Amino acid sequence: MQARIEAEEAFRQLAEGLGQSGTPAFFETLVQQLAATLAVDHVLIARVGDEGQAQTLAVWSNGRLRENLRYALAGTPCETVVGQAACHYPRDVQALFPDDALLSQLDAQSYLGLPLFAVDGSPIGLLAVLKNRPMTIPRLANEVLGIAAAQAGAELGRREAEAALQASEAHARESERRLNTLLNHLPGMAYRRLHDPTWTMTLVSRGAKALTGHDVADLLDNRVISYGELVHPADRAHALEEVQAAIDKGAPFRVIYRLLPAGGGIRWMWEQGQAVLDERGRVVCLEGFISDITEQHEAQRVQEAVMQVASTVTTRLGDDYFHQLVGNLVQILEADAGFIALLEASPPDPETPACHGTEAMSMVSAVCGEQPLASYDFPVAGTPCEQLLEEHEAMVRDGDIALLPGSSDRARAWIGRRLDNARGEPIGAIMVLYRRALEASAFATSVLRILSTGAAAELERRRDHRRMHQLAFTDGTTGLPNRVRFMEELSRLRREAEQAQHPLALLMLDIRRFKEVNDLHGHQVGDQLLARVADRLRRSVTRDEILARLSGDEFAVLAPLVGGHRLQDCLERLREAFGRPFRLGHRTFLLDASIGTAQYPRDALVAGELFKFASIALYHAKQQDNGVCPFTESMTRTLQRRRQLTERLNAALLHGRLELHYQPQVDLRHGELVGAEALCRWYDDEWGWVSPGEFIPLAEARGLIRPLGDWVLREAARQLAVWRQDGLILPGRLSINVSAQQFADPWLAQHVATLMQGVSASTIALELTESDFMRDPEQAVGITRALREAGYALAIDDFGTGYSSLAYLRRFAADALKIDISFVREMLDSRHDQAIVQTIIAMARALEMKTVAEGVETREQAEVLARLGCDQAQGFYFGRPLPAAAFCEAWGNAMQDTGPVTP
Repeated sequence: MQARIEAEEAFRQLAEGLGQSGTPAFFETLVQQLAATLAVDHVLIARVGDEGQAQTLAVWSNGRLRENLRYALAGTPCETVVGQAACHYPRDVQALFPDDALLSQLDAQSYLGLPLFAVDGSPIGLLAVLKNRPMTIPRLANEVLGIAAAQAGAELGRREAEAALQASEAHARESERRLNTLLNHLPGMAYRRLHDPTWTMTLVSRGAKALTGHDVADLLDNRVISYGELVHPADRAHALEEVQAAIDKGAPFRVIYRLLPAGGGIRWMWEQGQAVLDERGRVVCLEGFISDITEQHEAQRVQEAVMQVASTVTTRLGDDYFHQLVGNLVQILEADAGFIALLEASPPDPETPACHGTEAMSMVSAVCGEQPLASYDFPVAGTPCEQLLEEHEAMVRDGDIALLPGSSDRARAWIGRRLDNARGEPIGAIMVLYRRALEASAFATSVLRILSTGAAAELERRRDHRRMHQLAFTDGTTGLPNRVRFMEELSRLRREAEQAQHPLALLMLDIRRFKEVNDLHGHQVGDQLLARVADRLRRSVTRDEILARLSGDEFAVLAPLVGGHRLQDCLERLREAFGRPFRLGHRTFLLDASIGTAQYPRDALVAGELFKFASIALYHAKQQDNGVCPFTESMTRTLQRRRQLTERLNAALLHGRLELHYQPQVDLRHGELVGAEALCRWYDDEWGWVSPGEFIPLAEARGLIRPLGDWVLREAARQLAVWRQDGLILPGRLSINVSAQQFADPWLAQHVATLMQGVSASTIALELTESDFMRDPEQAVGITRALREAGYALAIDDFGTGYSSLAYLRRFAADALKIDISFVREMLDSRHDQAIVQTIIAMARALEMKTVAEGVETREQAEVLARLGCDQAQGFYFGRPLPAAAFCEAWGNAMQDTGPVTP
């Protein structure tokens, strides 16, 4: 955590983790994102019980998720966190808590823990980050952890509320099971006539008094009141229809309806019964059981309402969450209006220091009918919020208040709940209002109570959202909108272009060979140069154009083509921005850009496709000399081929349809075979031979290069073993290419040894391109030395095309430099290329390395290379790459006897 945290990336990663709120993987995603964001070794989130035990909900340790565990808090740093405040032990935490077995198991040296609180302020759990080294806490890390802890507490509270609902539902199911058992043994509860809207009772049990509030005698034959009059008018016809439908089928009936008992209010009834038939099979009356299921039904209604809100409200941070939450609450609770407001204290009057300011509410989201309303502020005094702040939860069934604070429209009833932060302090209010008086409120109150947990957590974070928005949607290096913000602007401008019927152009820029800057001068200089590029591009765009940095050295511009604005004008301004050198201190950089363009509506009608087509155009622009390329439909066919090629390559890799060919390497002085290079070849049944120049870069781009490289190593080892069994020994070593992604593995030496079991390392030479070495030179030094210590020879491939540092070349444990084919091909006609080849050979000798020339196709090239002092060569002049059997046929004598070989 001592390393500087990039604000934009930190908050973007945090937003990704928090975006899983409400999903089963929330805690697992959050600990993983926190570990990556804060660069710590371990992150855990735990629930704390009353018995002094902690149960982890997610544990991230040393790069992967671990099994959850239960542990006692006593004697651990977690004990000092729960229900209290953040605790930081920057070093020697194991010495401070010697009895904590978990610290020892994790090998943690430092600890930071934050408490998690429920919405009522009660301690509910903890969030802890640990590191295997001492740990300092930057300010930004504190912000990240604070927001994560608030969300984790809210999510844990939500899950426990949901579990309580599920338990209630289970209880309801158990009650129903018991009731069914009772119904199977009792003779009956009520008899009533069929086709009688008054539901005339001819016989009832003594339980009728508890259900209806009326004596049994009052109900019999409708002496005082009919049972039908007690059924809610809105349910009466529907209930009769359901009963009649069941009777017509000769089946028992089950029906649920609301009852208006004598004492007032509403109760939910569940009636189950069957028809009583006479000797002719005619229905005489109905017999059955009527039970009060109000509690179970209310619990189910609450659960369904909460789940309905949860399924329609996005987990995205910001105002959208509140707008959708209020709108859904108003609809589900059948209210006329609703709002969520944030509590804010106005600043005190500087002229009267004793005055501490007045409380006010800032409307975050308000809905009246189905229409969202603009946000506004209002004083707390004289509004229902004043009562809520005192009572936490309140309701008025019949009164006279404003429908919304500050409005002239009137309401008669409202239900509301105070929203508290994790410390139990009021931060806002959630409320629904009705123009009519309320009959009952338990349902709405329960729904508000459950949903207030998440709403309070969102509201608490809202104070941080403006800053989070800036950090999460602004590129920290250039100050430009980042990719996420740009995609939002793309959607907005596309809609505006559709409404105004004008074109919209998307231009994507990539700085050519910018990687060379980072490789030669470091990423700090690269970032400074990107900032200079951004400044110049910012001055090049017009007021109505939007400029953003998407990633790395990639920028984008949105240009509404209105009035006299033309795409060519924008292109010229952007190209002009790169027409002058960029200066950083004493350094001068000459940069150029590739630009791909796509237009709405000519090329695409939706934002996503417009972005995709501009990206495709940029890919093609990088291959062209002028660096500018508009999108064409033919490019999609190229993209489709790449997709199909990826699928076929993956299938070929899985089903063993690849093969290795072997190209001889010859000593230029004696003409002897001194080794071979293993080259991957692929024959597709439909497409024929596919060029390695096409499928190797594709494998690197699509994540297949590692499994492909592993297959090459295993297959090469297998072939060497077959040759050895046949009495054939390849002189020298078999050279095998290693990709950049493979070379990034610090345990590459062990990995190669595992894949090539049974083959001596002394028979293998590994080739790595020059640019791969320079991605991370310090790491490369360690990896190459480990490979050399394991016995493998190393060659730097395509030498001369990258930008190696001589200082690093001395430290690399390489045996040979391979001169790139581009220099060999032109050296007879270009004095410049011949001078480069001569320089590479001289440098290799000075570093005590061999030189191997690639792509030798003529005798003249071989003779010049030998005269310049090159040690070895390979190319069509000596032999083409051949399958194993053909290679043995051509070079079998040399593999048995290492005498001179004539090509």
